[in-house]
Amino acid sequence: MVNQSIKEINILRFKGRDASTVSDLLAVEEPLDIRLEYGPAGHRTVKNLSVTMRTPGTDEDLAAGFLFTEGIVQRASDIEGMRGFANTITVALSPDLAVDLQKLERHFYTSSSCGVCGKTSIDAVKTAAHCIFSGKGEDWAINPEVMYSLPDALRHAQDTFEATGGLHASALFDRAGRLLAAREDVGRHNALDKLIGHYFRQNALPLDQHILLLSGRASFELLQKAAMAGIRVVCAVGAPSSLAVETAEAFGIALIGFLREGRFNVYSNPECIAHQLV
Repeated sequence: MVNQSIKEINILRFKGRDASTVSDLLAVEEPLDIRLEYGPAGHRTVKNLSVTMRTPGTDEDLAAGFLFTEGIVQRASDIEGMRGFANTITVALSPDLAVDLQKLERHFYTSSSCGVCGKTSIDAVKTAAHCIFSGKGEDWAINPEVMYSLPDALRHAQDTFEATGGLHASALFDRAGRLLAAREDVGRHNALDKLIGHYFRQNALPLDQHILLLSGRASFELLQKAAMAGIRVVCAVGAPSSLAVETAEAFGIALIGFLREGRFNVYSNPECIAHQLV
């Protein structure tokens, strides 16, 4: 079976003074045009919603996760079907779903340099998330030894990263540290949308009894998506941004950074980690 997320090319490799032609594997990066079909039966409208650069594979999960974390759909039944062709996926919404045209018109922010006001953004996400998951789940604390085991478990599940070294990943674990699912992509936000979309399509949200692990840094848009899915513990191998910490605090999320080599930092809600101060 052809792996559409990997491309093989010939390269010139140098080692010392010697050079040789060898084959190398690259992570595929291609655009995905996400389109919406909506409106009452007999009066359907198709609209181009967003173009994202992604690694092909699980495009339906990516589209569903994107629509959910952007607040356009709230339940799996809001999506009537999907059809894909040549790097385009059209998501057909239920004819009964009232579509907020302002949300379709707004520019989706995809980086921390887009100029979106932090407080306004957090408030907007908080309002949307509250409408979906208004209750708080049971309190629980994680053993630090469980945390230490997560990066290795994710690394063993990253097949495409192992081959190419060029992908981000998002993974979901249960409270005992068992890996439940992982998704890879050239875009860190796409990897998380694929993961959340997978569970959204199974009506398995909120994910408030699970641990999210990010293979890189923790940025605002990733915490925003985690909050929308009801995730209460977010771990990152890299550093968090200041707005990511503010978002975690606003949603009661335990945010862990620099989780690697037997150590980690807790940036918000430390009561979620079983510990004793020394």
